[in-house]
Amino acid sequence: MMNVIVSPEIASVCPDFVGACLDAQVQNSPYSEALWEEIHQLENHFRDTLTTESLKEISSIAATRRVYKACGKDPSRYRPASEALIRRMLQGKELYQIDTLVDLINLASIRYGYSIGGFDASKFVGDTLTLGIGREGEPYEGIGRGMINIHGLPVYRDQQGGVGTPTSDNERTKIELKTTHLVVLINGYDGNRQRVSDNARFIQTLLQKYCNSDGGSFFMY
Repeated sequence: MMNVIVSPEIASVCPDFVGACLDAQVQNSPYSEALWEEIHQLENHFRDTLTTESLKEISSIAATRRVYKACGKDPSRYRPASEALIRRMLQGKELYQIDTLVDLINLASIRYGYSIGGFDASKFVGDTLTLGIGREGEPYEGIGRGMINIHGLPVYRDQQGGVGTPTSDNERTKIELKTTHLVVLINGYDGNRQRVSDNARFIQTLLQKYCNSDGGSFFMY
C-alpha cells in the first residue's frame, strides 16, 4: 500500500479534508457492455434530476470548487473532473469511452461527485504520495491535455513530481490496458467520511464485477 500524506498547505485551506486510498490487483479490458448499461442508467437519472447549475450544489462538487478558489484557481476554467463529466452528460454528449478501469472510475466519480484519481501503481516513483498545491511553472502533462498549468490546483506528488489533480491525472502514471496494479484516490473536500468510504466500497464492487478482482483494500486518510 502507498503512504499518503496531506500537506499543511492543503490542511490550511481545507481542514476537514478526508480521502480514501484503494489498492487492488485488477484485469483491465477494452470495453464492458454491462458497465456501460450502469453508466447510461445514471446518465438518464441525472438528466431527469439535475441541471448544469444545480449540479454545482452537490456537496462534494461544491466543496471542491471552494478549495479551488481558496488555492487561487478558477473552478469554472479548470473544472473538477466529476463536475466536467456530469456537465457533459447533462449537455447530451456521450462520455468518452476509454477502457473498463477508467470507465468504472468515471462512473464512481459521477455517482458520488468526488474527483477520483486512478493510477497504474507500477508507475509511481517511491512509496509515498503527498497532497499539496501546484506551484508556478511546475511541469505537469495532463492525460490527453498536454502541458497544463497546475499552479493553485491541489496535486498529489510522488518522488518524481505531480501525478494527479482533481482536474486531470498525469500522463506518466495513467492507466493502460496492461495495468494490473491499481491505486485509486478519492478526494473528499466536503469532509464527509461516510460518503467517501461508501464511494470506495462502490469502486470495490465495480472491480469485482468487471475487472476480475477481489476489490482490494482501502484506507482513509
